[in-house]
This record gives sequence, structure tokens and C-alpha cells, in this order.
Amino acid sequence: QVQLVESAGGLVQAGDSLRLSCVVSGRTSSTLAMGWFRQAPGKEREFVAAVSRAGSRTYYVDSIKGRFTISRDNAKNTVYLQMNSLKPEDTAVYYCAAGSVSGQMALSRGIDYWGQGTQVTVSS
Repeated sequence: QVQLVESAGGLVQAGDSLRLSCVVSGRTSSTLAMGWFRQAPGKEREFVAAVSRAGSRTYYVDSIKGRFTISRDNAKNTVYLQMNSLKPEDTAVYYCAAGSVSGQMALSRGIDYWGQGTQVTVSS
């Protein structure tokens, strides 16, 4: 059984940086495309970033391009989301996700597994 466990988020100020991690267990992470989604209060869950199984392809939602970076370390079964220049509008619960194809995940399709979510709050 695949489990995804995110690191703790936190409360940061606008302009700060924060790195989230997600550890995969129950399956070798290199067999999974990985991604991050987020859900702000009163809004639907949205795609944030995805990375292919080997890490060679990445996808981002336009609103975070140039500020967030997704990466993975398959030796550690871990995927990361480095978030820089955080804005109050980045406040959300962030979810780690896994699927078969990163391009499909970027379309919010083909998600097979979800983490429990971690709260990120950015104060102005």
C-alpha cells in the first residue's frame, strides 16, 4: 500500500521561503510520477507542480512559476517543493500526490495516491 507523508508546513511571512517534502513508502518512488496540489479556504484543490518519474520533466501552474521548484530524490523516495518569495495568496493546505504520468497530473488527472495534506500560511 502506497503512503505519502508530507513534512510539516508552517506559518511564514510574505517573502520567506519554505521547503516541503513528501516521503513515499510502500513502493519505489521512481515508478511514480509525483506532484503537489493545494487547496485554499473556500476554493477547489488546484494543481501546483509535477515531476516525471526520472525527474527529467517538470510542470508548474503559472501562478508559481519562477518561485516554486519541484524536485525529487529517488534514492530517498522523497519529493520536494521549494517555495520562495511566498505570498499571502499561497496560503493553503498542500497535498503531495502520486500517479503514473506527470503530464496527466498537471491536468489534475490520473492521481492514484494522496498525502494527508500540510498547512502553509503566509502572513502579509
